Amino acid sequence: MITFRGIKVYSTLVKNALSKSGLPDLDYALNPYIGCGHGCIYCYARLYTRNDLVSANWGKIVVVKSNIVNVLLREVKRLKPGIVGVGTITDAYQPVEAVYKLTRKSIEVLINNEFNVSIQTKNPLVTRDIDLFTKKPGKIDIGFTITTLNNELSAYLEPNAPPPKARIYALKRIAEHGIRTWIFYGPIIPGLNDDEYTISNIVEVAKEVESTLYYDPLHIKSFMNKQDHPLYKYIKSKTREWWQKTRRIILDYCEKYRLICKSGFAGDSY
Repeated sequence: MITFRGIKVYSTLVKNALSKSGLPDLDYALNPYIGCGHGCIYCYARLYTRNDLVSANWGKIVVVKSNIVNVLLREVKRLKPGIVGVGTITDAYQPVEAVYKLTRKSIEVLINNEFNVSIQTKNPLVTRDIDLFTKKPGKIDIGFTITTLNNELSAYLEPNAPPPKARIYALKRIAEHGIRTWIFYGPIIPGLNDDEYTISNIVEVAKEVESTLYYDPLHIKSFMNKQDHPLYKYIKSKTREWWQKTRRIILDYCEKYRLICKSGFAGDSY
């Protein structure tokens, strides 16, 4: 075990690198790390992480899958090429990636074996690999989660994640190289990041780089439904009426800017 930027980092060996994905438009998922140092207070991934120590200490412990690249090299020879979601239950470009480079090495294996890669991140570290992405730009798309443009609110929701401006800067750099980009605006939380100012500005950012915008409301999970959780006082305001109104504002701005906007994980239902 080592400590990196206040995060306890352990290593483990894995038997599989790719798993079947249940997310729309993805065939496989690849997560080079267990846990995430960003420590977002809303993160659902802790519920799908099969490591009790990491789940119980979300944002404080990360486990490195040290042999994942070697395992992946074997798997790509026998699996049918498809779309791989990189970072579905972790941020594959969280700070430890700067040291271990497992995400970069894995993506290189994938695109060299005719797999497509879809990355979702909050970290500008992804720009380090522009040289790799531009080798086969048609096989890569990159999305940035942007929940707010307010630095203070971002620090509250996503304590260890890079600030919004850094993500937007990285998004623009990626787009400048002809790589397909998208923004994930979510979770949208009543009373925190659902205001018209936030919506209009995120839509404007997406339009500037012609990114598709995905929007998604907060999904209330058991760990939030406790009085000591930071989101507890906000989740009571999540009603069908609230979401219908908020969604209408989002779609109106998307229409105004002629932007492609799509619903996120929950579809267009409440």
